Amino acid sequence: MRNRYFGEELAVTQSDAELVVLAQAGDPAALGALLTRHEAGMRAVALSILGYGPDAEDAVQDAMVVALRRIGDVRDPAAVGAWLRTIVRNSSRMAVRGPRAVPVAEPEWFAQPADTPTPEEALERSAMRDWVWHSIEQLSEPDRLVTLLRYFSDASSYEQIAAVCGVPVGTVRSRLSHARRALAGGLRTAATTAHADITAANDSRWREGRDMIDTAMSGDFERVVRESWWPAAEMIVPGGPRGGRDLAINGMNCDLTAGVRQRLRNVVASGDVLIWETDLISPPDDPEHCPPAALWLQVLREGRVRQLTLFHPVPALV
Repeated sequence: MRNRYFGEELAVTQSDAELVVLAQAGDPAALGALLTRHEAGMRAVALSILGYGPDAEDAVQDAMVVALRRIGDVRDPAAVGAWLRTIVRNSSRMAVRGPRAVPVAEPEWFAQPADTPTPEEALERSAMRDWVWHSIEQLSEPDRLVTLLRYFSDASSYEQIAAVCGVPVGTVRSRLSHARRALAGGLRTAATTAHADITAANDSRWREGRDMIDTAMSGDFERVVRESWWPAAEMIVPGGPRGGRDLAINGMNCDLTAGVRQRLRNVVASGDVLIWETDLISPPDDPEHCPPAALWLQVLREGRVRQLTLFHPVPALV
């Protein structure tokens, strides 16, 4: 079958519309073929806005990774080239800090009926999902960490990723560039080989996270920490205190005493990197007591937390 060919062969034998249909069905080789076919046009858009240099290449690579998650948006498969170029244009304009963001594509290209799955839901139901997470798993821990923050969390700006990771913005850019090159290169040569279904692992992470947050909200966060953290685990609050398990326990107890509640909103996991995003709910009599959200970046060893970074993200403007 043609959807088992490598990306280069698909690029020759299939039309854009056919490749989009295959990619939306979960074929990474088809998406790789599309990106290979339209890469020159995407790069031309980036160069026209950013000029020659690393920023233009970053914009192209960023668009390729965005396409992984949003190929389900495309409503006119024959217009996928224009859709990809518009993603690059949006990314490039944001890079030069334009006065306002522009849409990633014309709304009619991806406006979907109410009963149509969102791009994220479509990704979760497809073989593409397993390819994406398998490929992210192959990245080094530093590259994987910035990738998860950039594309799967609210702490997605270079500045916030730098704060969470405790590294300069330039290091974030370098790691992201390396990760995007690896992912884009993998797409260009992807074949539709089977990868482990991550649904069960994700469901387990969600259950575990909900159970732990529920236990913490009941006033027994100390038990969570004692059972799931290493004794020498470190807690970091960017721009704030640094300590061990007692810092985490005391901080949670202070929040509970003040009437603050947390609700788990998102779980992202790959290898030994686990991210929880929670909504923080201030007490009714002090609605400004705490920021609206928290990001728990947990680095694990043998399944237990060896380091927690607690960060309050500011959602990126889009």
